[in-house]
Amino acid sequence: MKTWKSIFAIIVKDLQSELRTRYALNALLMFVLTTVSIILFALRGDQPSSTVLAGMFWVVVFFSAMSGLSRAFVSEEERGTALTLQLVAVSSSVYFGKLLFNVLLTLSLVFGVTIVYTVAFPGFTIQSPDIFLTTVILGSLGLASAATIIAAIIAKANSRGTLYPVLSFPILIVLLMSVMNATAKALDGEQFVDAAVDFLVLISYVMVITAGSYLLFDHVWKD
Repeated sequence: MKTWKSIFAIIVKDLQSELRTRYALNALLMFVLTTVSIILFALRGDQPSSTVLAGMFWVVVFFSAMSGLSRAFVSEEERGTALTLQLVAVSSSVYFGKLLFNVLLTLSLVFGVTIVYTVAFPGFTIQSPDIFLTTVILGSLGLASAATIIAAIIAKANSRGTLYPVLSFPILIVLLMSVMNATAKALDGEQFVDAAVDFLVLISYVMVITAGSYLLFDHVWKD
């Protein structure tokens, strides 16, 4: 019970901090709008295929996430509160608190990108909502899990802004390929069973990354 209270307290703290500064939210919003505008100018009215739309969708999500998800730990170092957090909460509570906060932030990001894409691209029509919703949930979990542990690793580095996407991409490439494939199937209106292989890959990815990150986090956090 105490662990759950600590996790909830960390989530609330990060949410209050984000709502007060809006650093990550503003960064995510500006990146999404800028990137989509550039894509629209580049297409010049052409209608890309569902595969291309799905790829562009998750590329925007990935790079937008890289501009905001690292704040979970970087902000603690910048404010000098990391040591206090180490003293008042066990590492498992910190990890899951930060993870769940990043999951909420990623889901908000994907929801926002979905709205922008639906308005900007007429071809971005979700014909299989069940596939798309499952992809979004699993993709957000996987992205947040990898982003959380990488953020903890690079939080104390001087060049963390550069290191974060560089370290994240090789780890997330399997996830990105799977969510792109599943999203393309959702846009094409395929059956849920047609995306079963992609979902199995995503579920396995989430389980492995989350478990591995949890085991590694204690050493990273207290180093």
